[in-house]
Amino acid sequence: MPDEPPVDPFAVPLADERTQLTAFLEHYRSAVEATLDGLDAEQVRRRLVPSATTLLGLLAHVTWMQRVWFEECIGGTPRTALGLVTTPDESFQLHDGDTAASVLEAHRAACATARAALAEHGLDDVVTGHRAGPRTVRWVLLQVLRELAHHCGHADVLREQVLAQDRTT
Repeated sequence: MPDEPPVDPFAVPLADERTQLTAFLEHYRSAVEATLDGLDAEQVRRRLVPSATTLLGLLAHVTWMQRVWFEECIGGTPRTALGLVTTPDESFQLHDGDTAASVLEAHRAACATARAALAEHGLDDVVTGHRAGPRTVRWVLLQVLRELAHHCGHADVLREQVLAQDRTT
C-alpha cells in the first residue's frame, strides 16, 4: 500500500478496521498538505495568532508528531537519537531555510517511514517506545488521527484568514 494513492475514507465504510483507519490517516495527511496549495513563501509563514503557529509551522509540527509516534513509540528510537526537538512547541519553529517544498518533502518522508513501520505490526501489537508506557498500535493510530484532524482544522482556519487578508489589501 505505500505506493498506492490514498483511499477515500468514505469509500471504505464496510472495510476492515485497518483499511478504514489507514484511509482516514491518508486523507488527513493529504488535507494538511493541501492547505499550502497555491500560497507563496510569505503566506505559508504568516503569523496570525500570538503563538508560532503558521501554515508551514503546522506542517512541520505534524511531521514531527508522526515521527514521534511512528519512529519513537512504534519503532523504539528515542526522539533525541532521531534528531528531533523534544517538545511539541519547539516543533512549530521554522528555520530560515525551511520552504514549503522542503517541509512537504520532510512530511512525505515521515509518512513513508510511518507506513513502513505500520506494515510490520498488527493493530493489537503492543509497542513500548512511548515515554508514558506501552500502547497498542491501534491506540497510536487513533492518537495520530486525532492530532491530524485537530491540526487540519487549525490549518483550514489559518488558510482562510490568509486568503481573506490578501483579498482586502
